Amino acid sequence: MSPQSEHEKALERFASELGPERVITDAAALSEYGDPFAHPSWRARAPSAAVLPHSVEEVQAVVRIAGEHGVSLWVHSTGRNNGYGGAGPLLGGSVVVSLREMNRVIQIDGELGYALVEPGVRWFDLYEAIEASGHELMLSIADLGWGGPVGNMLDNGVTYLPYGVDWGAMCGMEVVLPSGELLRTGMGAMPGNRTWNLYRRSLGPTLDQLFTQSNFGIVTKLGVWLMPRPEVYMPMWLRVWTDDDLGPLVDTLRRLSLDGTLQMVPTILNAVNMAAIHSTRTDWYDGEGPVPEPVIERIARELDVGRWMMRFALYGDEPVVAHRFEKIRAALAQIPGSDLRSRRFRREQFGEIEEPGEKILAGIPNMSWSHITRWAGGDSGGHIGFSPVVPMTGTDILRARDILRTHVHAAGMDYLAGLLPINARSLIHITMLMFDTADERQTANAYELARRLVVEMAPHGYGEYRAHVDFMEEAAAQYSFGDHAYRRFCETLKDAIDPAGILAPGKNGIWPQRLRG
Repeated sequence: MSPQSEHEKALERFASELGPERVITDAAALSEYGDPFAHPSWRARAPSAAVLPHSVEEVQAVVRIAGEHGVSLWVHSTGRNNGYGGAGPLLGGSVVVSLREMNRVIQIDGELGYALVEPGVRWFDLYEAIEASGHELMLSIADLGWGGPVGNMLDNGVTYLPYGVDWGAMCGMEVVLPSGELLRTGMGAMPGNRTWNLYRRSLGPTLDQLFTQSNFGIVTKLGVWLMPRPEVYMPMWLRVWTDDDLGPLVDTLRRLSLDGTLQMVPTILNAVNMAAIHSTRTDWYDGEGPVPEPVIERIARELDVGRWMMRFALYGDEPVVAHRFEKIRAALAQIPGSDLRSRRFRREQFGEIEEPGEKILAGIPNMSWSHITRWAGGDSGGHIGFSPVVPMTGTDILRARDILRTHVHAAGMDYLAGLLPINARSLIHITMLMFDTADERQTANAYELARRLVVEMAPHGYGEYRAHVDFMEEAAAQYSFGDHAYRRFCETLKDAIDPAGILAPGKNGIWPQRLRG
C-alpha cells in the first residue's frame, strides 16, 4: 500500500476538523467551484477539493493544516464573480476555501450607520437584515443580489450609491493570516476599541488595502458603512442618440461630479449592452460577425434606449434634490437631442419602486440584470469582463472606445460597453465579451481576445482595475515601472507573510517563492 501524500493527509485532517460533509472531493460537486464560463472540457484550473468552514476558528484550522502539508488554498466569499473566473482557482489542484456558509450579519448600528458582516453574507441577506432592523438605512449594492459586500469590496467591485464612490463603504477588517494568526486592521488592533468600523485609518501604516486583490490573508469580518435613507430619491435615465455623443456626455458628467452636484456612481451602457439586458442576439441578428451598424440603430430606436443610456440618481432633502436636478437638466440639455427622464420617490415610497435598475440605485437587490449572459448563448451564455481604467474626459473615452471596438469587432464579436465613473476623475470601461460556453471555438476566441486586450491596451495607457483569473499573470506584467518594482515589493511581502506559499498562489501575479518562475 503506497504511503499517503501530503495532500491526502491534509484532506483527512480537514474532514476531521470540519466534518466530512464539508470537505468536497466529488468531481461533479466540484464543478460549482470552477470558472462557470470556461468550456466544460477545460480542466487545467480545476480544484482538487473544496472546504466549507463555518467559523473564523475553522478558517484558522484550515490554514494551519494547509501550511503544515504544503497544500495551496484558493479563497472565495460567495463565488459569484463570474465574469472574472467565478470561484475557480488560478493554480489547478488547489483546495478551494468557500466562505459561503459564514453568512452572519453580526451587527447593524442604526445610530452610527454601519454593519459588521461575515464574507458569505449576500446583498440580499444584508438588505433583509437592515429592513428587519427597522432602521432607515440604505446599502450601496452591485447589480446582482446574489453576490456580497465582502468579496465585491475585496476585489474593488463597483457599487452605485454615494458610499460607492471610490469604494467608500468599507471600514475595518478581521483577517486570518497565512500563519493562522488573527489580525484586526485599523482601530480593531486595540482590544475593545469602540471605533473599529467607524475610522478607516490606524496608528501607524493603514493595512486594509493590503488585503484587497491580494493573497496576504483571508478576511473573515468586514465593516460596511450604510447610508441614511434620504427624504427624496430621484432615479434618472439619459439617452443620447449618436455614438459620438458619448464624448460630451462624459465631459458634462465630469463637471457635475467635480462640483459636487452629482454624488454617486452612474452607469453608461451602449445600445447593444442595453439590448442584452432585455433580449437575446437572435432577436435582432443571426448572422456571422458583430451586429451591423443599421441593426444597432434599430435596437436604439425600437428599445427606446438611444445609442448610449445613462442610469444615475440624486439623493437628499427635497429642495436640494430639486436644485441639483435643475443644474443637471440644464447641463445635459447642451447635448443636442439628449433626452432626460426622471422619477421621484419619497422615503416612505421605496416599496413602490418597480424598475430593476432603479431598485439597484435604491439599494434594493434583485437579479433582473442577470439576463445579460443570455445574449450570445441563451442558457449556455457566458461573458468575460475586460475592464481598463480611463481618464474621465470625452477625448479619452472616445479613444478607448474606438481602440476596444476595433479589437472586439476584428475578433468577430459584439462590442458591449458599460462605463462606470468610479469617481469624478476616472471611469472603468467594462468591455463585455459575450459567447456561447457550449461552443469551444467561441469560448476560446473570447478568452484569447481578453488575453490580447490585456497586453495591447497597456501601450495606450489603459490598465485593468481587476483581472480575470486566466489573465492575472499578463495583467500584472503590464505594471512594469522600475523593472517591476511593484510586483517585487509584493513578492517580498508574500515571502514574509506566507513563507510556505499556500494562500492563493499567483493571484494578481503574486507568486510565492516556491512557485516563482
